[in-house]
Amino acid sequence: MCLAVPGRVIDIGEQDGTRMATVDFGGVVKEVCLEYLPDLQVGEYAIVHVGFALQRLDEESAKQTLELFSQLGMLQEEFGDPWERAAAEAGSDPWPFTDDPDDVPQEAAQQ
Repeated sequence: MCLAVPGRVIDIGEQDGTRMATVDFGGVVKEVCLEYLPDLQVGEYAIVHVGFALQRLDEESAKQTLELFSQLGMLQEEFGDPWERAAAEAGSDPWPFTDDPDDVPQEAAQQ
Protein backbone atom coordinates (compact mmCIF):
# COMPACT_ATOMS: atom_id res chain seq x y z
CA MET A 1 0.00 0.00 0.00
CA CYS A 2 1.25 3.49 -0.75
CA LEU A 3 0.15 6.15 1.72
CA ALA A 4 0.21 9.91 1.67
CA VAL A 5 2.03 10.55 4.94
CA PRO A 6 2.48 13.82 6.83
CA GLY A 7 6.03 14.84 7.60
CA ARG A 8 7.96 17.78 9.05
CA VAL A 9 10.55 19.56 6.93
CA ILE A 10 13.89 19.58 8.75
CA ASP A 11 16.17 20.84 5.97
CA ILE A 12 15.85 22.30 2.47
CA GLY A 13 18.37 22.26 -0.34
CA GLU A 14 18.76 21.82 -4.06
CA GLN A 15 19.65 18.67 -5.96
CA ASP A 16 20.32 18.85 -9.70
CA GLY A 17 18.30 22.06 -9.97
CA THR A 18 15.32 20.67 -8.02
CA ARG A 19 14.24 22.03 -4.63
CA MET A 20 14.40 19.12 -2.17
CA ALA A 21 13.72 18.70 1.53
CA THR A 22 14.76 16.32 4.24
CA VAL A 23 11.49 15.33 5.91
CA ASP A 24 10.89 13.56 9.23
CA PHE A 25 7.95 11.15 9.25
CA GLY A 26 7.74 10.42 12.96
CA GLY A 27 11.33 9.17 13.19
CA VAL A 28 11.84 8.02 9.61
CA VAL A 29 13.76 10.59 7.54
CA LYS A 30 13.49 10.72 3.75
CA GLU A 31 14.34 13.06 0.88
CA VAL A 32 11.28 14.70 -0.71
CA CYS A 33 10.77 16.82 -3.83
CA LEU A 34 9.26 20.28 -3.21
CA GLU A 35 8.34 21.17 -6.79
CA TYR A 36 4.60 21.19 -5.98
CA LEU A 37 5.09 23.31 -2.83
CA PRO A 38 7.97 25.64 -3.71
CA ASP A 39 7.31 27.98 -0.76
CA LEU A 40 7.33 25.25 1.94
CA GLN A 41 9.72 26.19 4.77
CA VAL A 42 11.77 24.36 7.40
CA GLY A 43 9.54 23.45 10.35
CA GLU A 44 6.35 23.22 8.31
CA TYR A 45 4.41 20.00 7.70
CA ALA A 46 3.29 18.59 4.38
CA ILE A 47 1.50 15.53 3.11
CA VAL A 48 3.96 13.48 1.05
CA HIS A 49 3.14 10.82 -1.51
CA VAL A 50 5.70 8.84 -3.55
CA GLY A 51 8.45 11.32 -2.68
CA PHE A 52 6.56 14.53 -3.50
CA ALA A 53 5.25 17.08 -0.98
CA LEU A 54 1.68 17.66 -2.17
CA GLN A 55 -0.12 19.76 0.42
CA ARG A 56 0.76 21.90 3.43
CA LEU A 57 -0.67 20.60 6.73
CA ASP A 58 -1.01 22.14 10.17
CA GLU A 59 1.13 20.65 12.96
CA GLU A 60 -1.75 19.29 15.06
CA SER A 61 -3.33 17.41 12.15
CA ALA A 62 0.07 16.02 11.11
CA LYS A 63 0.86 14.76 14.63
CA GLN A 64 -2.58 13.17 15.03
CA THR A 65 -2.26 11.40 11.69
CA LEU A 66 1.28 10.17 12.41
CA GLU A 67 0.15 8.83 15.79
CA LEU A 68 -2.79 7.01 14.22
CA PHE A 69 -0.60 5.54 11.46
CA SER A 70 1.92 4.43 14.09
CA GLN A 71 -0.76 2.73 16.21
CA LEU A 72 -2.05 0.90 13.14
CA GLY A 73 1.47 -0.19 12.13
CA MET A 74 1.14 1.67 8.86
CA LEU A 75 4.39 3.62 9.23
CA GLN A 76 6.37 0.40 9.52
CA GLU A 77 4.48 -1.00 6.55
CA GLU A 78 5.21 2.12 4.49
CA PHE A 79 8.81 2.80 5.57
CA GLY A 80 10.07 -0.48 7.02
CA ASP A 81 12.78 -2.58 5.42
CA PRO A 82 11.08 -4.82 2.81
CA TRP A 83 13.66 -7.60 3.31
CA GLU A 84 13.04 -7.69 7.06
CA ARG A 85 9.27 -7.64 6.49
CA ALA A 86 9.46 -10.53 3.98
CA ALA A 87 11.66 -12.56 6.34
CA ALA A 88 9.28 -11.95 9.24
CA GLU A 89 6.27 -12.97 7.15
CA ALA A 90 8.12 -16.13 6.08
CA GLY A 91 9.05 -16.90 9.69
CA SER A 92 12.79 -16.83 9.01
CA ASP A 93 15.73 -14.81 10.27
CA PRO A 94 16.47 -11.39 8.76
CA TRP A 95 18.66 -11.13 5.69
CA PRO A 96 21.72 -13.32 6.45
CA PHE A 97 24.35 -11.38 4.51
CA THR A 98 26.69 -8.69 5.71
CA ASP A 99 29.01 -6.19 4.05
CA ASP A 100 31.57 -6.62 6.85
CA PRO A 101 33.93 -9.57 6.11
CA ASP A 102 34.78 -9.83 9.83
CA ASP A 103 31.08 -10.31 10.59
CA VAL A 104 30.67 -13.56 8.57
CA PRO A 105 29.37 -16.53 10.63
CA GLN A 106 32.05 -19.21 11.15
CA GLU A 107 30.19 -21.92 9.19
CA ALA A 108 29.82 -19.61 6.18
CA ALA A 109 33.51 -18.68 6.29
CA GLN A 110 34.51 -22.37 6.07
CA GLN A 111 32.59 -22.99 2.82
